[in-house]
Amino acid sequence: MTMTGCGADKNLKKGEKYLAIGEYYDAATQFKQAYSRTSPKERERRGQIALKIAYCNERINASQKAMAAYSNAIRYKQASTMDRLAYARQLLRNGSYKQAETLFKEVVDSLSAGADLQTEKKTLGRSSAALPAALSHDDAMTLARNGLVSAQNAPTWKKEGSRYTVKRMDIFNSRRADYSPVLAGDQYDQLYFTSTRNDAQGNELSGITGAKPADIFVSEKDEKGRWQKPEAVTGGVNTDYDEGACAMSPDQRTMYLTQCATDPTYPRYAQIVTSSRSDAAWGKANELKVTGDTLSSYAHPAVSPDGLWLYFTSDMPGGMGGLDIWRARITPAGLGGVENLGAPINTPGNEMFPTFRPNGDLYFSSDGHPGMGGLDIFIASVGKDGKYHVSHPGYPLNSQGDDFGMTFEGVHNRGFFSSNRNDGRGWDHIYSFENPEIIQSVKGWVYEQDGYELPAALVYVVGSDGTNKKISVKGDGSFDYVLTPGVDYILLGTCKGFLNHKEEIRVEKSDKSEEHVLQFPLASITAPVLIDNIFYDFDKATLRSESTVALDELVKLLNENSNVTIELSAHCDYKGSAEYNKQLSQRRAEAVVEYLTAKGISRDRLSPVGYGKEKPKTIKKKLTEKYPWLKENDVLSEEFILKLDKDKQEVCNQLNRRTEFIVLRTTYGMFDKDGKLKEKPKSATKKNDDGFDDFDDSKKEEKEDFDFFIE
Repeated sequence: MTMTGCGADKNLKKGEKYLAIGEYYDAATQFKQAYSRTSPKERERRGQIALKIAYCNERINASQKAMAAYSNAIRYKQASTMDRLAYARQLLRNGSYKQAETLFKEVVDSLSAGADLQTEKKTLGRSSAALPAALSHDDAMTLARNGLVSAQNAPTWKKEGSRYTVKRMDIFNSRRADYSPVLAGDQYDQLYFTSTRNDAQGNELSGITGAKPADIFVSEKDEKGRWQKPEAVTGGVNTDYDEGACAMSPDQRTMYLTQCATDPTYPRYAQIVTSSRSDAAWGKANELKVTGDTLSSYAHPAVSPDGLWLYFTSDMPGGMGGLDIWRARITPAGLGGVENLGAPINTPGNEMFPTFRPNGDLYFSSDGHPGMGGLDIFIASVGKDGKYHVSHPGYPLNSQGDDFGMTFEGVHNRGFFSSNRNDGRGWDHIYSFENPEIIQSVKGWVYEQDGYELPAALVYVVGSDGTNKKISVKGDGSFDYVLTPGVDYILLGTCKGFLNHKEEIRVEKSDKSEEHVLQFPLASITAPVLIDNIFYDFDKATLRSESTVALDELVKLLNENSNVTIELSAHCDYKGSAEYNKQLSQRRAEAVVEYLTAKGISRDRLSPVGYGKEKPKTIKKKLTEKYPWLKENDVLSEEFILKLDKDKQEVCNQLNRRTEFIVLRTTYGMFDKDGKLKEKPKSATKKNDDGFDDFDDSKKEEKEDFDFFIE
């Protein structure tokens, strides 16, 4: 018996050492051996060891083992009120709702009767293993009451169901943990996720989970739209440490992820790191400093749709419970001030795995709100009062297990999430979900006029309901935005080095989903821009009627960019004398100017110039797709054209016969006669020509912002 007792002490010491550095799997193994080597007659000691086993197994989602250990602690009369609360929460996670309800009632009654948590802590020599040591009486009561509501209502919620459908995605899953999926790619044809499968980097098993340290994997769709076998992300992202729970910046050039380094003598704290993508490869991750606090964990990053805020999970001081959701402003110099999201999102329990739907709704997981057990997914939407309102999406999106890590396929309410439901070992797996919704949306494309997409573009959205948003486009220059029926919207496409382009749209209620396509061709500020489809009578400067469509678009462009002046140039082919061509092209340029001034454009913003055949066209890359026999930067001079076949010569002559404009100034009308910047008008009118009807003082801020964007 003496030798057995000594063996138990050694196991306990090893277990405490592993526990101190967060290696819960190894700690649980040692505590289990210590428990087995402790005589059943040593009831107090056995009960205390059982609580350590319960805590370690709870941390690694081994719920069955945790519940058995809590049951032993209660049998040996070593369980405090807080331990019973932790046990009840495990029963809830297991779907043992009746048993959980009974235990939650006991805890509520005990706390209501004045159970002194601090006295229990002194009597037992410790606080609850599984709940925060600083948990107050009121916070414990909140968790107990929410748990009781959960146990009483979860069976009904499961029976009622919801419009969600879920399906386990075996193509992504392994025999270990696979979780936190993130859709990426312009067509959502890439899925990044975290996995502890055997293919993960490194040769050793993690002392935290008993599996390989987690790595980031990616699956891609083939040309037929079928998901392929996942592969580890190449480059420097994955290491021998744990990497997981990644998120992408709006332009998908930066990956934010969680990393847990190892140290055999020091507790490991999760940290957020970033990796930058160069072409198709992700570079080595670098730490992103959130605060100066080195004794707190920072994990589960998520970037707001506008790219301005980083949301994350942390147990840093100043929170409301165990793990809370926080946010920090993203600036060029790093992260700005950190703030806790507070109620109603955070609770005395744990809130984690924040993620966003493109419409701004915040999805997160919590075991502190009333739910079905374990971590449930919740939706936080901003109401008309400007505050968050939290809702529970029900079953089957949620289950008695842990449900977390949502990712969306654009504006649609479908995508993927992770859950450990129905897995006896607690491993997480990836599931698909869909909730059919009637959605009216815009699919927009921002690109250079006569050129390619502009991935650096921004689109500003202003609505008559007070909407005022900034949207980053994807790598292919596209964006998606959900419209509210009955609202007048103005969308302004912008990009550095280009003129703005405005579109207006209003949709009404519909009984089916509709996608409205809008084009945003942006004219360059630094290069000539072709005015396509301008036609003159043969050998004359008279504009033909079919030219009005293109010219009216130019009028619209100049009205949207009221501080711009342009040179309007007309060009001819090489045929005919230089003098004659120059005179003809000058008259044609003046004809276009006359049309524009008749439409209200100030004459002093327009400079007509006829170049004749002096400036043959220089070929842009985009045009080579239509005419493969031309190369980028070819100049269509007479010498160049005469070397071509007759048919190709005529094509080049047609390309040379063109009308263009180039921006001369972008400050027209902005300064007074003394050269001082004019003040912007400060008032909003009831009627205006920016697409807003009955615009009142409550919309001043949005109106002034929009005026700024226009300029």
